[in-house]
Amino acid sequence: MEKTGSTLTGFKTGTDTRPRIRAGNAPKITPHLWFDKEAKEAAGFYTSIFPNSKVTNVTTIRNTPSGNCDVVSFELAGQPFMAISAGPLFKFNESVSFMVPCDTQEEIDYYWEKLSAVPEAEQCGWLKDRYGLSWQIVPSVLDEMMKDKDEKKIDRVTQAFLQMKKFDIAKLKKAYAG
Repeated sequence: MEKTGSTLTGFKTGTDTRPRIRAGNAPKITPHLWFDKEAKEAAGFYTSIFPNSKVTNVTTIRNTPSGNCDVVSFELAGQPFMAISAGPLFKFNESVSFMVPCDTQEEIDYYWEKLSAVPEAEQCGWLKDRYGLSWQIVPSVLDEMMKDKDEKKIDRVTQAFLQMKKFDIAKLKKAYAG
């Protein structure tokens, strides 16, 4: 879409072509993950870590150009996901990550221990798992700290977390307090 003034081309007042959707009936957006051969394994791994998670369907498509192809539907913490084993054409990178807000240090430690598999990729709460997928394991309190109107508090917290690999809530709170 091309930006023209304060409207987007094709979505000007009176010509908006987007479907009208009643509140509560908006479509869910489902992340779809591409794996070489590990879709079933990865879905099982992820659902073993997060509460309220399950594999909901596995379909194997036979005789594709890259061999058999597994398509896996699963839920993580109630959020629908899909995964496909479709060959080595695409790899994950840090431009897409999944953020996991945590209320306690115990939660941060748990998810970090379960997911982190590439220590050299760890920085500022980001990690990579064994499949190369990036995750952000962040304390929920960080969001409120970063919304504070006091720029000095934000600067202190930022300087603190820039030194961290895995977030430490106590150190962030200490930096926030000054």
